[in-house]
Amino acid sequence: MENDKLSITHTYSASAETVWSALTDVAKMRQWYFPQLEEFRPEKGFQTEFNVQHDGNDFIHIWKVTEAVALHKIAYEWRYGGFPGNSILSFELFPENGRTKLILTHTGLDSFEPSRFPALSKDNFILGWSHFTASLDTFLQAP
Repeated sequence: MENDKLSITHTYSASAETVWSALTDVAKMRQWYFPQLEEFRPEKGFQTEFNVQHDGNDFIHIWKVTEAVALHKIAYEWRYGGFPGNSILSFELFPENGRTKLILTHTGLDSFEPSRFPALSKDNFILGWSHFTASLDTFLQAP
C-alpha cells in the first residue's frame, strides 16, 4: 500500500554518536522532539506513553521499543490511545565522512484509518516528520 509508509532521508553535520544521543537521550529528546516525554530508554521492550495536545485534541502517544542497535538503529511501535492502528517508526544511522545520514521510516500508517481520522493522514505525518528532522538539524547545530 503506497499510503502505508513514508521515508525521509536527511544528512546531519554531526557524528553518528551525536545523532544517536539526540535520538535516544530523553533530556535531549525533550529539547527537539517531544517536551512531554517523561522517560525513554533505547532498550528492546521499553514502553512509554505521553499526551500531546493538538488543535484541542489529546493524542496519547504509546511507544514500545522493538529494536535498538546502538549507533545504528532505533525502532518502536507507535500507537495512539483511543484510536485504531499500530505503526512502526525507525531511525537508521549511516556515518559518512564525519556526517551522518539518517533514514526515518514510518510504516503502518493506513492502520490509523485516516479516512475516519484525518488528523492521522499520511500528509500530516509527512509534515510532522519534516518538522522534526529540521528541528533535529537545528538542535545538532546549536553550540
